Amino acid sequence: MADGVLSGGERVVTFGDKFRHAGFFGFLLQAASVLLVLAAPAAAAKVDGQFRAWLQTDLWPDAEARGISRKTFNQAFDGVKPNLKLPDLVMPGEKPSTPKVQHQAEFGSPGPYFAEKTLAPVATGGRARAGRYASTLARIEQRYGVPGVIVLAVWGRETGYGAARLRYDAFEVLGTRAFLSATKRDMYRTELIAALEIVQKGLEPVGAMKSSWAGALGQPQFMPTSFLKHAVDFDGDGRVDIWDSVPDTLASIANYLADYGWVRGRDWGFEVTVPDSVSCALEGPDRGRKIADWGKFGIARVGGKPFPASEAKAEGYLMMPAGRHGPAFIVTPNFYVLKEYNTSDLYALFIGLSADRIAHGDRRFSADWGAVGGLYRSDIAAMQRALEKKGYDVGSADGLPGFKTRRSIGEWQQKNGRAATCFPDEDLVKAVK
Repeated sequence: MADGVLSGGERVVTFGDKFRHAGFFGFLLQAASVLLVLAAPAAAAKVDGQFRAWLQTDLWPDAEARGISRKTFNQAFDGVKPNLKLPDLVMPGEKPSTPKVQHQAEFGSPGPYFAEKTLAPVATGGRARAGRYASTLARIEQRYGVPGVIVLAVWGRETGYGAARLRYDAFEVLGTRAFLSATKRDMYRTELIAALEIVQKGLEPVGAMKSSWAGALGQPQFMPTSFLKHAVDFDGDGRVDIWDSVPDTLASIANYLADYGWVRGRDWGFEVTVPDSVSCALEGPDRGRKIADWGKFGIARVGGKPFPASEAKAEGYLMMPAGRHGPAFIVTPNFYVLKEYNTSDLYALFIGLSADRIAHGDRRFSADWGAVGGLYRSDIAAMQRALEKKGYDVGSADGLPGFKTRRSIGEWQQKNGRAATCFPDEDLVKAVK
């Protein structure tokens, strides 16, 4: 066979041909790029048209049934187009794609969540505002039973005490997600209808509905359904304003926590030491016991302080977010109320620690976060599914080691003659499978 020619005369492209025809291929690449640029506006216009049709034929009947007027509906979506830069979207007619290969470890150590560069601004900012708004916070605590330092910590964590810019139009974000979200599309539809209800009831004008990229409103970062349930007018001006009114913002956060069961007069929890004789598998809000009884097991507050007398007979719960590889806590029901604001254990701990620092100065957890993490969430999910097949309740095979997963790990380790750590690692993932 001659270079590039088959015996039948058919031409093939050889390595040398590629160099000889590089100019031609470059031309093709440039042409393809031009076509993509020209096609992008056309594709966006097509999605815009599908979005407008969806608004009128799908969303409008639902909104009308919920008491939304045509005037409100039209005002809310006047000039609104899908924001295709938002994450987790799937175009009409397409199916969500799942990456086959994960290039980065998706689950890391909890340590960075409590980095001083994040904690310090919340604590120092909270202390400054504790004095500035002392009277307002006192009235809020009297009415709702939630300590001012907790309210301040939430405010600081959510929007940096109002410094975070909310530059998105809520109807653009929620409309896009209700139409194109790859996950939770029904949830965003519910939130979109709730946003329309806010305007319909005269609580906020359309132009004031500014949100985060996820559709959360105002300085407390309430989703629209939460706004309708928990936002309050505390400054008495006749308007519920969680964007610009500090009293409304603070009282709305407190009302949210009170509505979810904040127990007046109780702390959120205490960092403790847990003896090796106490199993880490005792963790969880469904395995509570009197705090005095935890003390009888040898669990003690760090620093040698006794538990407050008012807490001794009340129920507390063991909480070890990194198993034996990090700080341990005895938490109260109020810890789980904080999780209603954000379902993460680490978020609730961040709020509790920040509140303590606002009230008492520069406090930090005494125990370090160990060398944990570095696993893919898919690895943890596979381990969770394997534990489920063995009869363990891991809560959900979502790739995140919540308390049910952690204690199931501990129970499996104990049953199989291993030291209970109650936290996944590479060896454990392989062993459980």
